[in-house]
Amino acid sequence: MKKLIFGVIALVMALTVCCTAFAVNEDVEGELVIYTSMYPFVIDMMNEAIQKEFPNLVPGIDGSFFFYGGTSSLITKIYGEMGDNRDQALETDMFMVAEPAFSLELKDYGYLHQFMVGDVANRLRFPYDEEGYWYPVRVCNMVLAYNPEMVDSWAAKGVNIPKSYKDFAYDPSLKGYISMSDPMTSGTAYAAVVGLLGKYGEEYLDKLGENSVMRESGSTAIAKLQSGECAAIMILEESILKYINDEAAKGNEVTNLEIIYPEDGVILVPSTVMIVAEEFSKNVNTEAAEAVADWLLSEEAQKLIMQGYMHSVLADMKEYPEHSIPTDDLIKMDMGIDWEYAYKNREEINNLWTVKVTQ
Repeated sequence: MKKLIFGVIALVMALTVCCTAFAVNEDVEGELVIYTSMYPFVIDMMNEAIQKEFPNLVPGIDGSFFFYGGTSSLITKIYGEMGDNRDQALETDMFMVAEPAFSLELKDYGYLHQFMVGDVANRLRFPYDEEGYWYPVRVCNMVLAYNPEMVDSWAAKGVNIPKSYKDFAYDPSLKGYISMSDPMTSGTAYAAVVGLLGKYGEEYLDKLGENSVMRESGSTAIAKLQSGECAAIMILEESILKYINDEAAKGNEVTNLEIIYPEDGVILVPSTVMIVAEEFSKNVNTEAAEAVADWLLSEEAQKLIMQGYMHSVLADMKEYPEHSIPTDDLIKMDMGIDWEYAYKNREEINNLWTVKVTQ
């Protein structure tokens, strides 16, 4: 009898081990490349997690699954790979770029693979392609920021700290004291410009130009805010949150940097995942790409997204990045972006920016 009991226990343990092994996606094989605009420290976390989840999947870029670049830079790279007739194969199998307008464009070109995600209508709280060509996987949030320690100093100079995006561009006291990323190289900055054009029209760009807005990286803008060279900056929330948390990890409390959630709305950018159609993909591995895309919408992957100080797309996710505010509250504040307009008028918008702001 004891032998029978031990035999049953051994069988149960063997089945448990077997099921555990199959729970990890060991059957997902081949090579995979993903073009992404996620920050490198997030890429490192994601890369490690994917290698653990898919042990037989081979990273296609020098030991990594990811090739990094700013969204606008990646779009330029992809255009080059597509060729003048938009009919050549690419050097990637998946995309995770910042602004959804490019998803619409690639779908129109026939470059995307269709794949369905289970229970997607209940699973996601942000829009997705109902035909299954793209899904949001991370949410970037464009905000304003200022230095609380210098409010009095700026006031003594007659400079007002803006409470809204309108103040940021329209208040002449801020002339020469504001900074933002360049939409010609940053996808989220491009998205912000489109949102602001939708709310205020072309005059908004006129006012940015009149206020001599500086075009700089997030790190440079933060440094200028802290040094007193800038009174306010337009920046991704994740950049501010990362700085605050990095300093906290060193034992430093940040008192000279704070987020402004603009009164006229935040600008949410639900960044998408896309799979390249087989005839155009580098490794012809859509089955593996589907498995990875589905995993990106798992609770495990979404928690990594939040560790990267971005917001989750999952409808039932109550957590949000440290020092931020609840994602559902941000959704209520969202200014909104016409992604079809952003796609169809990319060249016109870029020209408007160049003429009205940079010249």
